[in-house]
Amino acid sequence: MPRHPESPERTLLVTGAAVATAGTPVRAEALAVRGDRVVHVGSAEDARAALCGRVDEELALDGGLVHPGFVDAHCHPVMYGQALAWVDLRPERVGDIDTMVEVLREAARDLPAGVPVRGFGYEHRRLAEGRHPSCHDLDRVTDGADDREVYVMNASGHGGVVNSHALRTCRITAGTPSPEGGSIGHFENGEPDGQLWDAACDLLTGPAGVKIGNHGPNFHLSEPDAIMADHLLRAQEVFLAAGVTTIGDAQVSRREMETYLRAHADGSLRMRVSAYLTSALLDTALELGAVRGFGDDRFRIQGVKFYADGTLGGWTAYFPEGYAADCCHHGQLYHSVEEYADIVRRAHAAGLQTATHAQSPYAIGMVLDAIEKAGADRPRADMRHRIEHCGLPTDEQIDRMAALGVVPVMQPQHHLRTGDGTLTAVGELGHRYNPAGRAAQAGVPVVFSSDAPVAPPAPLEAVAAAATRRTVLGTVLGDASLRLPVEAGLHAHTGAAARALHREDSVGALAPGMLADFAVLDADPLTVSADELTGIRVRETWVGGSRAWSA
Repeated sequence: MPRHPESPERTLLVTGAAVATAGTPVRAEALAVRGDRVVHVGSAEDARAALCGRVDEELALDGGLVHPGFVDAHCHPVMYGQALAWVDLRPERVGDIDTMVEVLREAARDLPAGVPVRGFGYEHRRLAEGRHPSCHDLDRVTDGADDREVYVMNASGHGGVVNSHALRTCRITAGTPSPEGGSIGHFENGEPDGQLWDAACDLLTGPAGVKIGNHGPNFHLSEPDAIMADHLLRAQEVFLAAGVTTIGDAQVSRREMETYLRAHADGSLRMRVSAYLTSALLDTALELGAVRGFGDDRFRIQGVKFYADGTLGGWTAYFPEGYAADCCHHGQLYHSVEEYADIVRRAHAAGLQTATHAQSPYAIGMVLDAIEKAGADRPRADMRHRIEHCGLPTDEQIDRMAALGVVPVMQPQHHLRTGDGTLTAVGELGHRYNPAGRAAQAGVPVVFSSDAPVAPPAPLEAVAAAATRRTVLGTVLGDASLRLPVEAGLHAHTGAAARALHREDSVGALAPGMLADFAVLDADPLTVSADELTGIRVRETWVGGSRAWSA
């Protein structure tokens, strides 16, 4: 039988807007795409010629900027979709505990009996009472009925508060010990007050649910497949609307893995995902021989997510000398120094990139020591081990990162929203929160991300926050040396973030051979002040040369 020639790849010509070229502020006038790859960035005439005169689709824009798709190297999309489906308890909506109870009560009225009432995003230091709600506060949500769980998750994502019904269901009493790497809160009389933090969140997932022990906070609540698919769809819509085309999921359990694989199979996975398995699955990954990069351009396993200490927002980051606001409070480590060093060594020896949550100087030093020892025991080139958040590194630690090739993945939106609370918690040290400018001066490849749902996917807000270091309450953190200029901030959310995911050869820039992932912005971020960045809107987002979202 005669062979039919393969259909030529579809072509796309983008004109009518400036095009951001790789590694330079110079703007081109057109972009040519064949299939899912960029073939030319330059003049409209040359771009048309690069397509040999065959243009299947022309995107004729009316000004604006064609910008590389943003890369969010640390976020939790499935958890974000889950949070979007829960009751909104952010400070902008809920200013005190009575209001929290009322909005939860309203949500409960629309739910069938027995269905949990769950909310996300409260910040206890921004509540009028200046404290966490208690189980007794949340008991008011159900008006005394003992038929459903009420759970409010703190904005940090590292835990929250449940009602008395949930405490009884989970069999948490005054005698229940706090697990390693977690804590159970108590009233002064010793009875549980409803607070569950970090590893204690394992108690919420039920007997057959995901368990991660002292490997991190457990937000992997079991829900039906259709609900999980809906969570991912909802989250993707927000990421794409923000111009984000590639993400790093910074804590993947069985729940997330199954959700991504189903979405990939049915074509509903519209972003590119690099997965970092929870370190609770390290043994499983090693037994299966899972290697970095296993997968394809849409979904791949990238490495392993570890935790050294807790969160600054929840006062669980580890300060052995105590917090400035409470010298008797120290936070916590998830592992002993020895145990942590061992699991990092095992991942490194297998060629798996590590990404460790560490906020305090002590925890950051613990990570650097483990990476240095792992590399000495088994030299491996270009591992790009990561420190997630890396909130309060010392100057000496930043210099060590440069020497070791360690990548800090920061979230400027954290200091934007919680910088004042961090100052209260740790004192003047809080002025160093997210010292992106100092890291850049030391030659450290600064990477930005959202940590959604802790902050929404909003790359330009992150870039602005790093450039001004101004909090939502107007406090300016630190001096000018800690700020990162806008151009460098844009790179931190594109090319540098792609490199943190070992994807710099395919995403994070618009150049021949790169995947055609881009966002159409209504203005050029380099032509406005940092304070005006958040006013720039995304008109369209394209992934692999196909429109994935439009306003």
